Amino acid sequence: MIVTILFAIIILMGCIVLLSVQVILKRDGRFPDMHIGSHAALRERGIHCAKTQDRDAAGKKNLAERMNLN
Repeated sequence: MIVTILFAIIILMGCIVLLSVQVILKRDGRFPDMHIGSHAALRERGIHCAKTQDRDAAGKKNLAERMNLN
């Protein structure tokens, strides 16, 4: 049982090291930003994250305004 636990810990440590290689070795290394709002192609298409869409919808008063039927 101890051997299995040690083997699992070694595998997890290896995974953590491999996932952080780019962050550790680069001068300004960071994990990639996976937020929709920071993706240029999605911004060009007018696609926003759910929080932004909720905030925009809360500013409008009725269904006609939300559907741009003014």
